[in-house]
Amino acid sequence: MKAISHRFPVAILSALVLVACAVLILGRNVKAAGEGKITGTVKLNGTAPHMRGIDMSKDPYCVKANPTPAHLETVVAGSGGGLENVVLYISAGLPASAESETPTTVPVFDQKNCMYTPHVLALDVNQKFKVVTSDQTTHNIHPLPNPMTGNIPWNQSQPPGAQPVEKSWKAPEVIPVQCNIHPWMHGWFVVVKGPYATTDASGSYTINNVPPGSYTVTAWQEDLGTQTAKVTVAGGQSASADFTFKAK
Repeated sequence: MKAISHRFPVAILSALVLVACAVLILGRNVKAAGEGKITGTVKLNGTAPHMRGIDMSKDPYCVKANPTPAHLETVVAGSGGGLENVVLYISAGLPASAESETPTTVPVFDQKNCMYTPHVLALDVNQKFKVVTSDQTTHNIHPLPNPMTGNIPWNQSQPPGAQPVEKSWKAPEVIPVQCNIHPWMHGWFVVVKGPYATTDASGSYTINNVPPGSYTVTAWQEDLGTQTAKVTVAGGQSASADFTFKAK
């Protein structure tokens, strides 16, 4: 009788674990099936401003790494007017449960050929990211958040071969980042709450994992400012929102 009484609770516990796992998996599948996406393009209306070449003569390594001189990336527009490096995010309407979810992907911010790659890195609040260096010269990465937001400033050198620096940000904010050694190196961390996307070279974007609902989508461009659009996403469906910025 004692042997039976010991096995019985174990059997019940095993069954409960299996049921819990099934419920969790089923819940994830149902949630994924119900999520939609927002797609669109961001374009520039008018002549794109001239992006001047960068003088890297301060560091011979950087000159050699760029046989064709690099240019500023303040406004990057393709032949069809598509704007690159625009961040799209949901600025209103997102349920609290979606706002509090933190992506498990870990984006990489590289120092490559004495430039930041990507020039603009979008992130969710508390999402981990890595700062790496591909260069054989020392860099000094120095983000400049507003201390009043709760984001803590930091400043760290990365010599060649240095280990990645893993960080996250606590609050939504557009944070400029610079290199104290190479003054032309300039980029952005754009920290938002909830799903986001960044336009590619053609100005296209897709915000995935959007629950059904009506939202305000904001497009941010570092020099041209912000625009908003209203969009409604049905369960498991795709909605669209296009933006056009006027050239200065």
